Amino acid sequence: MRPSLLLALLVISSAPAVATAAPVTYQLDPTHTDVLFTWNHNGFSFPTGRAAISSGTLIYDAAKPTASQVQVDLPLVELATHVPKLDEIVKGDKLFDVAKFPQASFRSTSVTAQGTGRLKITGDLTLHGVTRPVVLDATLNKVGEHPSRKVPTIGFNATAVIRRSEFGLTGFLPNIADEVQLRITTEGQGAKE
Repeated sequence: MRPSLLLALLVISSAPAVATAAPVTYQLDPTHTDVLFTWNHNGFSFPTGRAAISSGTLIYDAAKPTASQVQVDLPLVELATHVPKLDEIVKGDKLFDVAKFPQASFRSTSVTAQGTGRLKITGDLTLHGVTRPVVLDATLNKVGEHPSRKVPTIGFNATAVIRRSEFGLTGFLPNIADEVQLRITTEGQGAKE
């Protein structure tokens, strides 16, 4: 065997194996997901409501977070402000009109890294029959095995600001502010390995 070939084989065989992490698909858990929305009411208070998710999928690539994707569906009939009369108004035809537009959705279009564990997730939010781009500032809380379910699990928090008028939600302006703050926390599980 030629010395150069022998040397090449020794180098290859002694090189450490490089593990490449494959993207993992997580199903978002509606029981561990909150989408909170807060608005300014005449400058006096900042009430908060909650939207639930019906389903959601997150594909997270730890080796290349910018290749990650997320999609979420939100049933607007489940909007809740904790004030029954206000729930009627929010779901009525002056605002969300859930009889006509029963669902909202978010589909990511790009992800950019913002430092360790921080991402900007740009996507299309469809609300009230209108689709507009929205940017989520996301923080990775944890990735690991769920302690009791023994499945791959991931958790994120995210924030965003939207203008409801951009989605045709113009009822009660300016008494209810145009700008709405979103705070999201979510947890998802992958398939058992």
